[in-house]
Amino acid sequence: MRIKLIDIAHGRSGDKGDAGNVGVIAYDEKGYKFIQKYLTKERVKTHFKGICFGEVERYEMPNIRAINFVLNNTLGGGGTVSLKHDAQGKTLASAMLRMELEIDENELN
Repeated sequence: MRIKLIDIAHGRSGDKGDAGNVGVIAYDEKGYKFIQKYLTKERVKTHFKGICFGEVERYEMPNIRAINFVLNNTLGGGGTVSLKHDAQGKTLASAMLRMELEIDENELN
């Protein structure tokens, strides 16, 4: 069964130099368990293929039901040196929330 990430979480994003920063925050504990299990570094790297050329780092923050991802080598050098439309990564969270996750249907109950 597929679920849309936007149905179980919201997000925030920004930048640090050439790295995009995307926080995915689950609406509730059940949603956090889904993103904790299914929103892997590999899945995020695949979702951002073509713009993320570096390593993806993942940090869990269970106290706020969030996972933070750092997408290295993503912003064309960063806001002051890049000609990219989103050289500061402000739209990366919206792009992340469009992701669909394949989950085990038995976990919904």
